[in-house]
Amino acid sequence: MARPAFDPEIARALEQHRDIIVTSMAREDIPRVRGLGADVSTMHASTHAAFDRLDLTAPGVDGARDVDLVVLRPAAAREPVPVIMFLHGGGMVAGTADSDLDLVAELAYETGCAVVSAEYRLAPEDPYPAALEDAVSALTWVTSGEGPDLLDPQRVVLAGISAGGGLAASTALFWRDRGGAALAGLMLLCPMLDHRSSSCSARQMVGVGSWDATANATAWEAYLNGADPAPYASPSANEDLGGLPPTFIDVGSAETFRDECVEFASRIWERGGDAELHVWPGGAHAFDVLAPWAQLSQAARLPRSLWLQRRLERS
Repeated sequence: MARPAFDPEIARALEQHRDIIVTSMAREDIPRVRGLGADVSTMHASTHAAFDRLDLTAPGVDGARDVDLVVLRPAAAREPVPVIMFLHGGGMVAGTADSDLDLVAELAYETGCAVVSAEYRLAPEDPYPAALEDAVSALTWVTSGEGPDLLDPQRVVLAGISAGGGLAASTALFWRDRGGAALAGLMLLCPMLDHRSSSCSARQMVGVGSWDATANATAWEAYLNGADPAPYASPSANEDLGGLPPTFIDVGSAETFRDECVEFASRIWERGGDAELHVWPGGAHAFDVLAPWAQLSQAARLPRSLWLQRRLERS
């Protein structure tokens, strides 16, 4: 089956890091994938020198367990700053609150924001709705003003990458339906939105790149554990995408999630919503995490910062 070519720099990165990239995954591979995720998350680690790091805990909502948080607050802040409430990637089966933190810290630095990253529970040990409960508890903590000084609870953008992007979309839908506080925006970076893994892009990328349809099906099976995907477990299964915050979505053209991201944005527009969509030619899944030095990765970062600045100016 024909498929889009990888950007040359991204193709080189895929080859260079093939030992720590997840292409396909069976359920018995999950422990190994967790180890690989730790390798990827530390590959470009920094000290986040512009931020003070706080390790805090948010109380669970509606009987859920408490949630550990990593808070990055601008060290130079003298007045309340906006907050990026962040959910990490890992296919709902891997990752920690420190995963992908360099990516979001750079975005926060460029836009004068703090970061709150949640340590949500993982499948298969804790299937749906555990992760959603944890994300809602963390978002409640941020928007209620219970956090540390200099975090503005009225200027909060909910964001996530990959599985965390899908979880952010689920959280936004749940938050909308429960009448939660207004959010300044919803940022979904290569989000995992659809449990069906049956789109053209999913079929195109089987066995190549990073995170193919086989890995995706394994992850969804572990996460759902027989639960109904609608209305919140699988965001694409929700029949109504109206009433979401202004939404930013980006995705690579050469990845499993391309078509579900395009469809999700289109369904927001169908309901009269505000969505900005970027499809980066030749981008593999999470290409900017894999190869932050690549020209394509650098190009992808600018629209995120500009969108976030606009959203915060209007909130």
